[in-house]
Amino acid sequence: MLPENKILLGDCAKILQDFPEDSVDLIITSPPYDELRSYQGFEFNFEEIAKQLFRVLKPGGVLVWVVGDAVINKSETGSSFEQALYFKNTGFLLHDTMIYEKNTSSFPARRTGNRYTQIFEYMFVFSKLKPPKTANLICDKKNKWVGWTNWGKKTHRNVEGELIETEDFKPVPELSPRNNIWKYSVGGGIGQKDKLAYQHPATFPELLVQDHINSWSMPGDVVLDPMCGSGTACKVAAQLDRKYIGIEISADYCLLAEKRVQLVLDKKGEK
Repeated sequence: MLPENKILLGDCAKILQDFPEDSVDLIITSPPYDELRSYQGFEFNFEEIAKQLFRVLKPGGVLVWVVGDAVINKSETGSSFEQALYFKNTGFLLHDTMIYEKNTSSFPARRTGNRYTQIFEYMFVFSKLKPPKTANLICDKKNKWVGWTNWGKKTHRNVEGELIETEDFKPVPELSPRNNIWKYSVGGGIGQKDKLAYQHPATFPELLVQDHINSWSMPGDVVLDPMCGSGTACKVAAQLDRKYIGIEISADYCLLAEKRVQLVLDKKGEK
């Protein structure tokens, strides 16, 4: 039985073993990558986690893996790419390599330094065995030539390669799907809608999670965050009428995630 609408305390590599195969529609998470932050001394068994995520995801389901690299021994680790390749070897399709661009950085470049300011993380979008079963692309990119078709005669080439006239040309729409570089404001009181979230040292913006959940799932689908931290993915899933499952190895953060989700449920109960 899938433990829907719950935050589970424990090691996700072990807890996921009890989940039914092909039971989750969308996974969105950000692992405690490299040595950027200590995570209360807990270990990160990436390879076993990757295998379990593949097992529990439905065919056509999506995994969004938000990750970055540390600079260790004067070099970027490149572990994000190693993880992406491991996911591919596990059986995932790499559907899109997206960028999460931040408006600021905790470590801005110095004029006397040798690295530019780092303001992005990767958002690797994987699907299981086939392209995503759900793809609701966000259309918020404004078109300059809205309402226009093409200039001159309307033509296209037939199967023989001949150029023929046609009337089958739709005008340019007002909005088109956005690019795969998504920009978000971060920082205290900006990326999160409640102050509780900042009891955790590493949160991703609620809007980022909202955009991915809307893109790759439908209401009623199951959204899993196997390393849920402050519970942002679970909170947003509840707001968007998805079923959520969070797994968190830290008891402190597990309680924090439960409190944040409860805020959503209480607000819904007031309506």
